[in-house]
Amino acid sequence: MNIVSRRLYFFLGKLNYISAFWWGIKLGKYARFDGKCYFERFPQTKIIIGDNCEFRSRKNSNLIGINRPCSLSTLPSKYQASIEIGNNCGFSGTVIGAFKSIMIGDNVKCGANTLITDSDWHLDDIRSNSPSEVVIEDNVWLGEGVKVLKGVTIGENSLIGAGSIVTKSISANVIAVGNPCKVVRKL
Repeated sequence: MNIVSRRLYFFLGKLNYISAFWWGIKLGKYARFDGKCYFERFPQTKIIIGDNCEFRSRKNSNLIGINRPCSLSTLPSKYQASIEIGNNCGFSGTVIGAFKSIMIGDNVKCGANTLITDSDWHLDDIRSNSPSEVVIEDNVWLGEGVKVLKGVTIGENSLIGAGSIVTKSISANVIAVGNPCKVVRKL
């Protein structure tokens, strides 16, 4: 990494800390940012990020390629939305959007361009159901392009294969893949 890249990396890291502070996000110790991460927290909602988490938002900060920056947002709803992220987690171009509750455990890795949401995003549409909590337990690995949708719990130590769409809960200690995502092997 040359001197210009190091200075830019340092500057963007500080900018992300300022942005998190501005939005009232509780950011744990030793957070690392590669590129600009986007935060948005509405009043009466919360975003808590644990220690030693890493956010990769720059296109070439992950060798598989990132097509968007990391984005964490809580949105206005009657549920007082929250996002809680444990320690030692990694995100690459990951979008996390909560109307109700998204809880991510420790040591969770989210591959490039993943999405985690607890809602259909159209609360005023009669075809849309209410938001429903998402829980991702400790040591889960989401492969590239995985989408985790509302009402899902992914059990600890599980691996979700690239491109999968998780619409139903996945048990602990398994490999699951597909659309819709299904268990293919126990670990």
